[in-house]
Amino acid sequence: MIQLSLKSLKIKFKDIFTIQRDLRAGINVSLLAIPQGMAYALIAGLPLYFGLLASGIAAFLGGVLGGGRFITLGPTNATAVLLFGVFAQMEMVAPNGMLVSDALLILPSILLCTGLILIGAGTLKVSFLTKFISRTVITGYITAAALLIISNQVRSVIGMENPYPPGSNFFQSLIHIFKNIADNSSASIFLSFFTGITYIILNIKFKALPNVAISLVLGSIMGQYLIRNGYKVPCLQSFNSNYIPVSLPNFELSISNWEIIFQTSIALALLCLIEGLSIGKSLASRSGKRIKSDREALSFGVANIGCAFLSGMPASGSLTRSSLNVNSNAKSGFSNIITGSLVLIGFFNLGNLVHVIPVSALATLVVFIGISLIKKNQLITAIRSSRSDAVTFAVTFLVGLMFSLQLAIFVGVLTSLLLFLKKVAEPEMIEHGYNEQGEIFQISNKSKNSEPEVSIVHVEGELFFAAADLFYEQIRRVGEKRNIKVLILKLLNAHHLDGTSVLALEELLDYYKEKNCNILLCEVRKDAIRILRNSGVLSRINRQNIFPHIRSNPTLSTAKAIKRAKYLLSHNEAKVTIYANEKS
Repeated sequence: MIQLSLKSLKIKFKDIFTIQRDLRAGINVSLLAIPQGMAYALIAGLPLYFGLLASGIAAFLGGVLGGGRFITLGPTNATAVLLFGVFAQMEMVAPNGMLVSDALLILPSILLCTGLILIGAGTLKVSFLTKFISRTVITGYITAAALLIISNQVRSVIGMENPYPPGSNFFQSLIHIFKNIADNSSASIFLSFFTGITYIILNIKFKALPNVAISLVLGSIMGQYLIRNGYKVPCLQSFNSNYIPVSLPNFELSISNWEIIFQTSIALALLCLIEGLSIGKSLASRSGKRIKSDREALSFGVANIGCAFLSGMPASGSLTRSSLNVNSNAKSGFSNIITGSLVLIGFFNLGNLVHVIPVSALATLVVFIGISLIKKNQLITAIRSSRSDAVTFAVTFLVGLMFSLQLAIFVGVLTSLLLFLKKVAEPEMIEHGYNEQGEIFQISNKSKNSEPEVSIVHVEGELFFAAADLFYEQIRRVGEKRNIKVLILKLLNAHHLDGTSVLALEELLDYYKEKNCNILLCEVRKDAIRILRNSGVLSRINRQNIFPHIRSNPTLSTAKAIKRAKYLLSHNEAKVTIYANEKS
């Protein structure tokens, strides 16, 4: 079970420097979380305070119950779009784009069910199953969500009063925009342009500043100037922030809509696990750390239950806030507690101030958030790495745009699992070395040389998305040796390289670069070279550090790699350890 203690926060209160870093990181993230929370509430069609409360409650509970600094919980664009899509499908969206009252009564049931599923996943230790879900599914999902975010906000950006037809998908929304393009407001367009230009300039010149918050403030000032000069500029509605409203599940509505509530909860839980854990693993790997997936799943569940009863919205790991927290040199989960506390303080002081914020200014920033979700490198990797990745991406992406995001998750996961059945990979690392007679033999733990300068790793087996995490962990573990200078990966028997394993390789490149260790690839087959080239990874590796497989002389590639390693070490003698990956 979860143990609440100061020790679990990993805070050394005697170390003032550490506390100062956590405090600074918490302040930085809160300045981003406040406008983002409002933006995500707008995306979901919820009152603004739902986003603020979710940002504060989830970050606070995540800091107390989570494993550390690598995941900052709160509402995300993906979960917001999914939620809006569900209620749009149920025809519970008003003409102004906001959810009707019945939707607000059903929301706590969705969050409660989602939280219980996540707690169950953490308690039963089944969160590891998420590794069998390809990252390509998430790439397709997030890309579709990004386009839906942008299309949903265009109406507010240009001041269009004519609402979208109920239940419109992406393409129907675009058609509606083109048909009603004349229905716009010059003041809203000008204000959107001003806010967008301000945000772009700040991002170019002052990347370290909370540019979302600053742009929103400047856009609000310009909006009030236009209003005082007689222009019609729609603004946000104020809300009562004297207390945190309690929300309870409406059992009558929940029972009548149990099927869609259950489906939505499963989709949200899957999305939280995949999105949140992927973010945590990626950020932790950059520091050579690991996260406890089951513990994080428990914190996700408790955070969503907290949001269920305290007027919040779905919470997951936020990429932007988590990255900012780590980049702000946070040292523990205490930074997330600071973030949550400051956001809640902001909630109690913003209720009577949000009426000065123009809808078009906030919508413009939401559009930029949506654009930031579309990652060119990830798209190239997903589309070009392999045919199975391309198919999975296309199916997930198109289903998300044409039908619903929750359906896109299920269809994408099903597609990736069907493709997974064609491949099996569970490699085991076995260390070998040379004896005095020049023969290769297996090394026991007692005789193992713990400080090799050159390590040769034989990668054998199906190296696809299910094995990517294991591949990363095994290869990263080799780099834990302090004296290692060169790592040689033998890829002759590594088959079915895909987008997820390529991403793992990229993370390894970053990890070894920080350790000033060179990575060489030898015995690389033509199909692997093609995938590495198409995904852009090949360009990151020095061409002199890649040695293709030569059928006529199988040992020549490895010999050249060892020669290159000796050259990089600037001497002819080096301690060499050989590893072999073999199927058990």
